Amino acid sequence: MNVGRWAVWGGFALVLLAAPLLFSSSLAVTMLSQIGIAIVACLSYNMLLGQGGMLSFGHAVYTGLGAYVAIHALNAMSAGALPIPVSLLPLVGGVAGMGFAVLLGYVTTRKSGTPFAMITLGLAELVFAMSLMVPEFFGGEAGVSGNRVVGKPVWGISFGPQLQVYYLLAAYTFVCTAAMFAFTRTPLGRMLNAVRDNAERVAFVGYDPQRVRYIAFVIAGFFAGVSGGMYALNFEIATAEVVGAARSGAYLLFTFVGGATIFFGPIVGAVLMVLATVLLSEFTKAWLLYLGLLFLFMVMYAPGGIASLLLMNLRLAAFGRLRALWTAYLALGAAAMAALAGAGALVEMVYHLQLDAALGPTVRYLGATLDIRHVDSWFGAVLVMAVGMALFELVRRQFVQQWGEAQAAIERELSRREDSA
Repeated sequence: MNVGRWAVWGGFALVLLAAPLLFSSSLAVTMLSQIGIAIVACLSYNMLLGQGGMLSFGHAVYTGLGAYVAIHALNAMSAGALPIPVSLLPLVGGVAGMGFAVLLGYVTTRKSGTPFAMITLGLAELVFAMSLMVPEFFGGEAGVSGNRVVGKPVWGISFGPQLQVYYLLAAYTFVCTAAMFAFTRTPLGRMLNAVRDNAERVAFVGYDPQRVRYIAFVIAGFFAGVSGGMYALNFEIATAEVVGAARSGAYLLFTFVGGATIFFGPIVGAVLMVLATVLLSEFTKAWLLYLGLLFLFMVMYAPGGIASLLLMNLRLAAFGRLRALWTAYLALGAAAMAALAGAGALVEMVYHLQLDAALGPTVRYLGATLDIRHVDSWFGAVLVMAVGMALFELVRRQFVQQWGEAQAAIERELSRREDSA
């Protein structure tokens, strides 16, 4: 028995069960439901990107179409034309997502690399255009809405209260996460990794890379459709936004930020996606700009994502080398916060000048009042940002040297253990 694996999955289940007890407000429960939906969507996208090396710009096509089919199924349940329980609605979306993946994936997966990405982008734009041209299915700009309270309650469960919906979505999140993890351990999952690394060698040993990509694409489409069905059940509406390019871009961005090369990385990215779109968007109108800066920072300094940073530091801690770096981490954090504070002040003043100048010349930022009419505010923001960036670069160079020494010490220790064994 793998005790560590049982502990991880048991902890994951415990978090899903206890989360609404710790965060019991209606906003928190709604956000937790959205996090569950985002986890399934990002993990299904990572099946393409992280495990198969397929950069897709149109994954929202399958989550969105799954949501549309699920909302139509919900309306059919309300009319008595579809005699299935509401709890199976995400599976309806999953079957729909898989069906569309079977249809569109055969064309998409015939190419790889950049051509694959361009084909997915073209299909995404095609479906989005159809969402406004075919109102009979997509409902036009208003979308399609439904009512998840169908029939009489069973054991007091009607899925009217948000808490009941959350626990249903949490169950689907856990099962889908476990199923997608199990997929990574199957021969097909291993072969998908091989296609990602070297498709020519896979063909040389007798496997068809296109068929491997196609099967994985269909499986990813199923889980994406499940996420769409969960979305339809939670929000009781599907609009053109669910198949838009912005949704596909969000899956790509946050899967990469969380860590596409590590299984739990998209889970981290999904949590950040909901926090950014729900909370950060309430604090500032420039939240998309901040997300872009975060993405650039991760590409430049941590291309493996947040999950890789966690694993690398756990490796340092396992060999007793993390304590030597904690002062460097504090210095890096302080310098980065100073640079971000200055840059944020500039961004907020520019946004206020362009969008909210009629509300007055002052901006409240981090407890301070900035006056866009005075040069001192602009000069101070630029000075703080420049000093923070300079300090960050100086500390980063020293940190890189210390990091290299720690990694070299770990390699020497591993070599010593191998020699002694």
